Amino acid sequence: MSSQKTLRVVATLRSAIGEADTRFLTEDRLLPERQLSAALGVGRRLVREALNALEGEGLLFRKQGQGTFIREVNPKTASLKSLANHTSPHDIIEVRQQIEPILAGLAAIRATQMEIDQMKHLVHRAAAADSPNEYERWDSAFHSKIAESVRNGMYWSIFRLINSVRKEHHWVSSRSRVFTAGVSKEMVQQHKAIVDAIQARNASGAENAMRTHIMTAGVRIHEGERE
Repeated sequence: MSSQKTLRVVATLRSAIGEADTRFLTEDRLLPERQLSAALGVGRRLVREALNALEGEGLLFRKQGQGTFIREVNPKTASLKSLANHTSPHDIIEVRQQIEPILAGLAAIRATQMEIDQMKHLVHRAAAADSPNEYERWDSAFHSKIAESVRNGMYWSIFRLINSVRKEHHWVSSRSRVFTAGVSKEMVQQHKAIVDAIQARNASGAENAMRTHIMTAGVRIHEGERE
């Protein structure tokens, strides 16, 4: 995907997702391709290429026969901002330690090979990241892919809420100060251990690897707060 037209469509839709632009979105999903094509004034092939790119970035996911969904709860809602403002780093790490190991264990049982390959791709992109913000982008997509592969609507809703709080600006800024190149490398190695366990269909191994990963993230964030 290299055409300037496609890149412009990607940029437009990425901005629409961030701003919850109702010209292109209805609640938590994008309009059908036909309507997006008309709204953007481009062909459906171009729209499809842009959606594929945004899905690769971890911003979207598709459900057969249901549509194309955005991954996070709209961060502009007052309730989410209030929750983010009253949630400490310790709080969110504590919740993640309870939820995400379970998701990793279920992913070891339920994830398709295609989804596992996508997880590996996201780990590779995180490893190649050359800035904290880029690392955060691929890290978030990786954890989202694991949660998505479980195919449990309740778990998915809980995960989306947690991830949306994590994506609030002051949270991202805090983590960016912590995740230096060395720490990011450590995290990527832990990502690989999680995927290896999922690939091996080792549910308990995936749970333990994820638990170790979240615990390490909590320690690093705590160390960053003390500096």
